[in-house]
Amino acid sequence: VPGPGGASEITFELPDNAKQCFYEDITQGTKCTLEFQVITGGHYDVDCRLEDPDGNVLYKEMKKQYDSFTFTASKNGTYKFCFSNEFSTFTHKTVYFDFQVGEDPPLFPSENRVSALTQMESACVSIHEALKSVIDYQTHFRLREAQGRSRAEDLNTRVAYWSVGEALILLVVSIGQVFLLKSFFSDKRTTTTRV
Repeated sequence: VPGPGGASEITFELPDNAKQCFYEDITQGTKCTLEFQVITGGHYDVDCRLEDPDGNVLYKEMKKQYDSFTFTASKNGTYKFCFSNEFSTFTHKTVYFDFQVGEDPPLFPSENRVSALTQMESACVSIHEALKSVIDYQTHFRLREAQGRSRAEDLNTRVAYWSVGEALILLVVSIGQVFLLKSFFSDKRTTTTRV
């Protein structure tokens, strides 16, 4: 369980007709963000549900490809969020989620500080913030790349099967035409019998 400013990033397989739940202990007043995206499978959609320790539903979305939800914990306890693929009968999904709990600790703690940040410290803070946004962009681009790769591989498989099917049909039609033409030129003698 991450402490203040912790985050959980997981990519997992969600089989068809399955439900996967995750649990996080959160203290009251902590700001949390749940972000998810379906990377592969079917129509790239999944059901998501977030509940507080008493079982009250804080967030519920059906058949979403991606979404983000931010909330502040109203009570101490274990919060539960579940991803469901129960509506799908034969396609499994790959789901990525990022669950951020609390804020990141400051780069330079303000305790025992009597002066403002120096120019170097201010530059470090701004660079740190910029690097955090770069990490977020990289994560989103990696997810897009994985999703695009999955779609391209699926399309490649379909094109390969279609090509094999066309080749088989062409072979059957060619053989049929050869036999048909051969039947036109075969010498069939008719025998007649005289009585």
